[in-house]
Amino acid sequence: MAFVQRRKGPDVVGLFGLLQPLADGFKLILKEPISPSSANFSLFRMAPVATFTLSLVARAVVPFSYGMVWYWLLYLFAISSLGVYGIIIAGWSSNIGSGRSVAYDRRTN
Repeated sequence: MAFVQRRKGPDVVGLFGLLQPLADGFKLILKEPISPSSANFSLFRMAPVATFTLSLVARAVVPFSYGMVWYWLLYLFAISSLGVYGIIIAGWSSNIGSGRSVAYDRRTN
Protein backbone atom coordinates (compact mmCIF):
# COMPACT_ATOMS: atom_id res chain seq x y z
CA MET A 1 0.00 0.00 0.00
CA ALA A 2 2.88 2.39 0.75
CA PHE A 3 4.24 1.80 -2.74
CA VAL A 4 0.90 2.72 -4.32
CA GLN A 5 0.67 5.90 -2.22
CA ARG A 6 4.37 6.68 -2.87
CA ARG A 7 5.26 6.84 0.82
CA LYS A 8 8.60 5.99 2.35
CA GLY A 9 8.55 2.85 4.45
CA PRO A 10 9.98 2.46 7.95
CA ASP A 11 13.24 1.00 6.64
CA VAL A 12 14.08 3.98 4.40
CA VAL A 13 14.83 6.59 7.09
CA GLY A 14 18.34 5.97 8.38
CA LEU A 15 20.27 2.73 8.48
CA PHE A 16 17.79 -0.16 8.75
CA GLY A 17 15.09 2.27 9.87
CA LEU A 18 16.83 3.13 13.15
CA LEU A 19 16.07 6.84 12.75
CA GLN A 20 12.35 6.30 12.05
CA PRO A 21 11.19 7.10 15.64
CA LEU A 22 13.24 10.30 15.55
CA ALA A 23 11.74 11.26 12.19
CA ASP A 24 8.22 10.52 13.47
CA GLY A 25 8.78 12.63 16.59
CA PHE A 26 10.17 15.50 14.52
CA LYS A 27 7.15 15.35 12.21
CA LEU A 28 4.80 15.33 15.19
CA ILE A 29 6.46 18.40 16.71
CA LEU A 30 6.17 20.34 13.45
CA LYS A 31 2.45 19.66 13.03
CA GLU A 32 -0.01 22.43 13.70
CA PRO A 33 -1.32 22.29 17.27
CA ILE A 34 -5.00 21.44 17.38
CA SER A 35 -6.98 22.57 20.39
CA PRO A 36 -10.61 23.49 21.05
CA SER A 37 -11.41 27.17 20.56
CA SER A 38 -12.54 27.60 24.16
CA ALA A 39 -9.48 25.85 25.63
CA ASN A 40 -6.94 27.29 28.00
CA PHE A 41 -4.02 26.77 25.61
CA SER A 42 -1.18 26.57 28.15
CA LEU A 43 -2.94 24.00 30.36
CA PHE A 44 -4.13 22.04 27.33
CA ARG A 45 -0.55 21.79 26.03
CA MET A 46 0.92 21.00 29.46
CA ALA A 47 -1.31 17.95 30.09
CA PRO A 48 0.41 15.48 27.71
CA VAL A 49 3.84 16.71 28.80
CA ALA A 50 2.93 16.10 32.45
CA THR A 51 1.64 12.60 31.70
CA PHE A 52 4.72 11.71 29.67
CA THR A 53 7.04 13.08 32.35
CA LEU A 54 5.30 11.02 35.03
CA SER A 55 5.68 7.89 32.93
CA LEU A 56 9.42 8.56 32.60
CA VAL A 57 9.79 9.30 36.32
CA ALA A 58 8.04 6.04 37.19
CA ARG A 59 10.68 4.07 35.33
CA ALA A 60 13.65 6.05 36.63
CA VAL A 61 14.13 4.13 39.88
CA VAL A 62 15.87 0.76 39.78
CA PRO A 63 16.06 -1.37 42.94
CA PHE A 64 19.65 -2.25 43.85
CA SER A 65 18.96 -4.94 46.42
CA TYR A 66 16.23 -7.44 47.14
CA GLY A 67 15.05 -5.51 50.21
CA MET A 68 14.36 -2.43 48.11
CA VAL A 69 12.01 -4.18 45.66
CA TRP A 70 8.91 -3.52 47.77
CA TYR A 71 9.73 0.17 48.05
CA TRP A 72 10.30 0.31 44.31
CA LEU A 73 6.93 -1.33 43.64
CA LEU A 74 5.21 1.09 46.01
CA TYR A 75 6.90 4.02 44.25
CA LEU A 76 5.96 2.61 40.83
CA PHE A 77 2.28 2.23 41.77
CA ALA A 78 2.15 5.67 43.39
CA ILE A 79 3.67 7.47 40.40
CA SER A 80 1.63 5.43 37.90
CA SER A 81 -1.58 6.44 39.61
CA LEU A 82 -0.74 10.12 39.04
CA GLY A 83 -0.88 9.74 35.24
CA VAL A 84 -4.64 10.19 35.24
CA TYR A 85 -4.20 13.84 36.23
CA GLY A 86 -2.97 14.64 32.72
CA ILE A 87 -6.31 13.49 31.34
CA ILE A 88 -8.18 15.49 33.97
CA ILE A 89 -6.16 18.66 33.21
CA ALA A 90 -6.69 18.26 29.45
CA GLY A 91 -10.44 17.79 29.88
CA TRP A 92 -10.78 20.64 32.35
CA SER A 93 -8.72 23.09 30.29
CA SER A 94 -10.62 22.33 27.09
CA ASN A 95 -14.01 22.77 28.76
CA ILE A 96 -14.91 19.28 27.56
CA GLY A 97 -15.65 16.67 30.18
CA SER A 98 -12.98 14.09 30.91
CA GLY A 99 -14.79 12.13 33.60
CA ARG A 100 -15.69 9.29 31.28
CA SER A 101 -12.11 8.93 30.05
CA VAL A 102 -10.74 8.97 33.60
CA ALA A 103 -13.29 6.39 34.73
CA TYR A 104 -12.34 4.15 31.81
CA ASP A 105 -8.63 4.60 32.47
CA ARG A 106 -9.02 3.71 36.15
CA ARG A 107 -11.13 0.67 35.28
CA THR A 108 -8.63 -0.74 32.80
CA ASN A 109 -5.51 -0.13 34.90
